Amino acid sequence: MSMEIKKAVIPAAGLSTRFLPLTKIMPKQLLPVGDKAMIEHVVLEAVEAEMAQVIFVLSETQKSILEYFKSKPKLESFLEARGQKEILEKLKQHDAVFTQVTLSAVQQLLPKGDGDAVLRAKNQVAKEAFAVLFSDDLFLAKVPAIEQMKQVFLTAQKPIIGLKRVAPEKVSSYGCVKVEKIANRLYKIKEIVEKPALNEAPSDLAICGRYIFTPDIFHYLDKVIPNKKGEVILADALRGMLEDGKIIYGYDIEGDWLECGKTVDWLKSNIQVCLDHPEYGPALKEWVKNLR
Repeated sequence: MSMEIKKAVIPAAGLSTRFLPLTKIMPKQLLPVGDKAMIEHVVLEAVEAEMAQVIFVLSETQKSILEYFKSKPKLESFLEARGQKEILEKLKQHDAVFTQVTLSAVQQLLPKGDGDAVLRAKNQVAKEAFAVLFSDDLFLAKVPAIEQMKQVFLTAQKPIIGLKRVAPEKVSSYGCVKVEKIANRLYKIKEIVEKPALNEAPSDLAICGRYIFTPDIFHYLDKVIPNKKGEVILADALRGMLEDGKIIYGYDIEGDWLECGKTVDWLKSNIQVCLDHPEYGPALKEWVKNLR
């Protein structure tokens, strides 16, 4: 097994029903967060962490996600003919970033859970350790979130779950973990509890959409019994690993966690990114001051 993480899986095949009617004709992942599509922030995180390959898990109606990252020669020719050199240069600079990584996709024909989404990428990651970045969890961090976890994996060589602390009154909205502290920001996972009641929460550390897995995750995903909705749940596979005595670490990611899984969270994250934007932020802050 390779010690270095070079492949990233980005599950993005959900129906996004919470975002209807916005998502009737476009994937949620292409909605803007600041001046970038939501999923672009996630792919940029993988690029900045020097991933060699990004594997999208998409439904059959989401080909536009992969198309978003491809250059468009006809559009470039049109802009050049129109003399729109500044816009053309901006587009070329944008597209050039994604030539640094191989982008591919596998299909998840039916939305059968986050565990099934990861399982779809089994043949692409083969026998290597790999990262998983969920497309509606974004991070504002000096060091990319998945890069922080990669550095831990170089030493740990065990699966790692990304964690963030949440307010006690919000723990019931997340998967939370019981832990044993190992070092600064690093924990050994003892138990995973899905959406616990406040008085039953094992900690305020919530699972936040970033993982590093070794190939044995697929063995445990294959063993998971689907729930009543027919979904294979990733947390069930992780619990199976813990029950078998496998070591799983948790890492408290340094940086701000921006959630985009619900419409109101996406709107909040969008506003925060817009106000922090180096070019547009100052003008937007001034405009907000004058709102009635």
